[in-house]
Amino acid sequence: MKNSQVKRIIQENKSIIEEQFGVKNIGIFGSYVRGEQNKDSDIDILVEFAKPISFFSFLALEEYLKKQLGTPVDLVTKNALKPIIGRQILKEVSYL
Repeated sequence: MKNSQVKRIIQENKSIIEEQFGVKNIGIFGSYVRGEQNKDSDIDILVEFAKPISFFSFLALEEYLKKQLGTPVDLVTKNALKPIIGRQILKEVSYL
């Protein structure tokens, strides 16, 4: 799958992602942004929520994105980023 396809699918589902899961911001980072993805790559997705959510809601969002994209996703919250790698992620994230 190409970066443009990932972005299109997320954009098409953005209203559901925002309304049902309370997502304030969503973006992709990692191999898909750098154009280094291969057939075994997962899709790295950074999210920020409008308000705190339960762990089960987080897992439900991850599963929803996996189903829509048809490939494994690695869902990360901005608050969970470690300082050093977090700075790199924030530099390369492509918000949708």
